[in-house]
Amino acid sequence: MEKIALVADSACDLPQNLIEQYGIRILPLKVIYPDGQYSDRVDVQPEDVYRRMPGEVPTTSMPNLQEIKAVFDSLRRDGFSHILAITLSSKLSGTFQAMELAARDFDDITIQVFDTRTLSMATGWMVLESARNVMNGLSFSKVMEKLTLLRPKVHAYYVIETLEYLRKGGRIGQVAGMLGELLNLKPIIGVNRDGVYYTHAKVRGRTKSIEKLMEIVTETVGNRPFKLAVMHGGAKEVGEKVASKLGQLPNVKELIFSDISPALGVHTGPGLLAVCFYEL
Repeated sequence: MEKIALVADSACDLPQNLIEQYGIRILPLKVIYPDGQYSDRVDVQPEDVYRRMPGEVPTTSMPNLQEIKAVFDSLRRDGFSHILAITLSSKLSGTFQAMELAARDFDDITIQVFDTRTLSMATGWMVLESARNVMNGLSFSKVMEKLTLLRPKVHAYYVIETLEYLRKGGRIGQVAGMLGELLNLKPIIGVNRDGVYYTHAKVRGRTKSIEKLMEIVTETVGNRPFKLAVMHGGAKEVGEKVASKLGQLPNVKELIFSDISPALGVHTGPGLLAVCFYEL
């Protein structure tokens, strides 16, 4: 009889109630200041990071090998026969590679590490649907099959106040920089199929960029049923308005509103709004 455990990193941004409901093990990313290293959402919260900006911009790192192995080992001791570890894009973090490396030390349990090639609740949807499939009694191979089919269907788009933090963190990828800021252009940033940021659209001004973000959702899904997460980074009030507006669409089958993790907030700065969605 298969006993399947789910592991994810904290950049999946799943709300805590869902993590607890489905028994998902979360490995926190690290937020590093000169005064010490903090675990994502454990001893540092998003508002802590934004409060110290722009004067202090920390760096981030992946969970260390010892922590990953400790989680795998505890699950093995708890009698799990299979572990599915789901990570943010391997092009944006070394977490996928670290989990693969850690998994090599366990030959008496099946461990599969899955690169979502995205992040935040785009990854979170994949974790959540996998958890539901496990709870519904699907076999490990069937859970993996459904996860692989879901990956290309999940979209993630976001807009930020400034590109400064993406640039500082070296995460800017295919997103253009300085000129856009001078012209008050707000790029709508997407994550491509390779798991790298790119500019999906350029819009002048904050208000129009938020309108465009909502437009992308409605234009992509049309009248088809879909699941949606609206995420914010230090922009709760605006995020709530976006979630409320999109939540009125008759074809939304599930809506999650939450904030992005401190480790992701380091690279965006305050003012982020994101939509992560997929058609059913």
